[in-house]
Amino acid sequence: MAAAVTRRANTLRIETPDGYAVADVESGRGASAAVDSPLAKRVVDNVWVAADEGELPGNVSGDGTRPLLFRTMKVKASILHPYRLLILVRLIAVVAFFGWRVKHRNHDAVWLWATSMVADTWFALSWILNQLPKLNPIKRVPDMVALADQYGSSGDANLPGIDVFVTTVDPIDEPILYTVNTILSILATDYPVDRYACYLSDDGGTLVHYEAMVEVAGFAVLWVPFCRKHCVEPRSPENYFGMKTQPCVGGNAGEFMRDHRRLRREYEEFKVRIDSLSSTIRKRSDAYNKGDGLRATWMADGTQWPGTWIEQAENQRRGQHAGIVQVILTHPSCKTQLGSPASTGNPFDFSNVDTRLPMLVYISREKRPGYNHQKKAGAMNAMLRVSGLLSNAPFIINFDCDHYINNSQAFRVPMCFMLDPRDGQNTAFVQFPQRFDDVDPTDRYANHNRVFFDGTMLCLNGIQGPSYLGTGTMFRRVALYGMEPPRYRAENIKLLGKAGNKFGNSIPLVNSMPDAAVQERSITPVLVDEQLSNDLATLMTCAYDERSSWGRDVGWVYDIATEDVATGFRMHRQGWRSTYCSMEPAAFRGTAPINLTERLYQLLRWSGGSLEMFFSHSNALLAGRRMHPLQRVAYLNMSTYPIVTVFILAYNLFPVLWLFSDQLYIQRPFGTYIMYLVAVIAMVHVIGMFEVKWAGITLLDWFRNEQFYMIAATGVYPTAVLYLALKLVTGKGIYFRLTSKQTEACSNDKFADLYTVRWVPLLIPTVAVFVVNVAAVGAAIGKAVTWGLFTEKAQHVVLGMMFNMCILLLLYPFALGIMGQWGKRPVVLFVILVMATGAVGVVYFTLHAQYPGEWSEVAVSLGEASLTGPSG
Repeated sequence: MAAAVTRRANTLRIETPDGYAVADVESGRGASAAVDSPLAKRVVDNVWVAADEGELPGNVSGDGTRPLLFRTMKVKASILHPYRLLILVRLIAVVAFFGWRVKHRNHDAVWLWATSMVADTWFALSWILNQLPKLNPIKRVPDMVALADQYGSSGDANLPGIDVFVTTVDPIDEPILYTVNTILSILATDYPVDRYACYLSDDGGTLVHYEAMVEVAGFAVLWVPFCRKHCVEPRSPENYFGMKTQPCVGGNAGEFMRDHRRLRREYEEFKVRIDSLSSTIRKRSDAYNKGDGLRATWMADGTQWPGTWIEQAENQRRGQHAGIVQVILTHPSCKTQLGSPASTGNPFDFSNVDTRLPMLVYISREKRPGYNHQKKAGAMNAMLRVSGLLSNAPFIINFDCDHYINNSQAFRVPMCFMLDPRDGQNTAFVQFPQRFDDVDPTDRYANHNRVFFDGTMLCLNGIQGPSYLGTGTMFRRVALYGMEPPRYRAENIKLLGKAGNKFGNSIPLVNSMPDAAVQERSITPVLVDEQLSNDLATLMTCAYDERSSWGRDVGWVYDIATEDVATGFRMHRQGWRSTYCSMEPAAFRGTAPINLTERLYQLLRWSGGSLEMFFSHSNALLAGRRMHPLQRVAYLNMSTYPIVTVFILAYNLFPVLWLFSDQLYIQRPFGTYIMYLVAVIAMVHVIGMFEVKWAGITLLDWFRNEQFYMIAATGVYPTAVLYLALKLVTGKGIYFRLTSKQTEACSNDKFADLYTVRWVPLLIPTVAVFVVNVAAVGAAIGKAVTWGLFTEKAQHVVLGMMFNMCILLLLYPFALGIMGQWGKRPVVLFVILVMATGAVGVVYFTLHAQYPGEWSEVAVSLGEASLTGPSG
């Protein structure tokens, strides 16, 4: 089993008075190889077993020349078979339920019965679409030892090249400190330094981002050798120095602690410089502009910044500026360059450490009025083209600017899937789960989303692979170029003379594409001369995409809010596969919005983009025969799931009628109806418990997922449906705002955003649902008291009240969120709810006692009955 996972150092931790943890290495590559030990323990637990004993460690491919680089694990039959059986039983129960309902239609309130039948039919269809792709969960475990054995004694000799893409837009909504830590973690990762390059796309064209990268290059001269010398984890300095203890891997604890203290001081000074960049640039620009009518923004070398100026002017404003490519760190040589020993001017001893730094490039594409710049997708495509001429690595990893490398082995692990001799060449991308820092301890708004990442993605692993999720993804470059997988290609890629205008009018770019198809290829250094500069400028122009296939069949997909899912869909439609990979410690970690409003806006963008997919050329129903049938079902579910929430919202608002009527039955006989509902709903949750078991998540993760789904289903998702309906009618696109990342700059409480209320119309529907169900509970209490607690009518009322209380329980995090600072004291919410329901109950009892005749007339006009929930 040891060969199935990455080597991890066996360490003895010793706590020191200074808060450091010293570790003595006995085996392995040190802390930098700490990847999958916890995963290895889970792999051999009572849930997962090897899918094929022929994949045991040490075995080779069918040609007998190359070792297998990963193992496939499946859920034990004792868990999987009951899971599938229960799904079948529930499907039969739902069919029987519908048959019973049709046979016993409610003639007293036909409109209500018919509406509920339509809703329940959609619930059942949505459940089937969601459940079918989950029938075969698969886990794939990388074999880092086999990778090292195949690609040299250290695993470095022949590893392929990687281009790393990082995107950012606004230094306010996306704080620069996040971005610089992301870049530093990339520069310090454990991968051959001459075999990867890092690109930062600044879509705002601001000088502050460029100068921050210059500062990063200066600080990396110390940070990167320090990480290599002491094998530190993680390699984002902000997160590393924020740890309570910093483990030392090696025997010289004293030297580590001295280096650690010195570098921490250097980092604090570095942060001061980063924080003061805006004021530094403004002061410098004011000095250069003194006595001049022009209010330009000036670089440190005394030249005007070609991007967005602080005081925006014609051709120097956001949305209107020239394209920029600046190589900040050039490509290093292939030979190791050891640092210098400690001296008076240099307190760090890097004499036995490779001090080379990978290539670092700043990019800001051209922007002009009148063009649709396609937001993130446009920026990614510009970066894809530019990197094709500068480094042209066969593999690409993309990050959001707030996601850093948490595990220095993160670049090596996906290579186990890309280079595997079985089907590696047909793998378009490897998707890692998204993990987040600084989420509140109870994960109030389900930011970790473990049900999706650790459950649904493992299920798609058993079909054609997971969908692309926007960040933390390794791509095969030729898949992004729109090439077919090798299994469907009769011969090698030959583009010259065949490409036409598919890739635009850049001949150098087209000529570079066959080299990108060679997966063993490294990065070839290039000289940025005048000709290459002109070629790069051409690739970044606003008009380059016009009359080409960029944004549809090539690169990231345009004209959709969820360009990530649509791009992954295109690859799966062509026949490519993808792989989901989870490792411990997590490969990447990022920042999630813990403010309720920002979280809801994030979901609005995702759900709106999903609906756009259904009404576009990315509709799963239009995919060809190369897409696996269950993969098609999964994408169909991804692009239609918000629609069902319209019916959920209607059910949750239905208690409004109950406030005025004595009884209002959806279905008769009521007792049998309740039995069916309890059975089908209970089976959903039992099925969920099976998924909790093999996904390795907690019950809290599952319950938070249920809660936030209800919060979204009563506000965000129906709003997305409304937005799309307006788009279809008016033809105008939907604008989704950028999610603002949390910052601690304005508060000593890192969870301050959790208790900040930002009122927007998006909150209104969920507030209405909450108020209606609180009133319904109060009315139920009043009815029970009025009619007598032991009457049949009162018992039906109590059953309806249980539905209302379940809704309130699911909306509990939302109620805390809109309470602001009072949300820190949940007892206040409890007192308010008790007082509100009591008040409604007293009012109902009083009015019914004083006006029994009038109240009965209202009841007759609405029908007879009791409230129940949906069946699906």
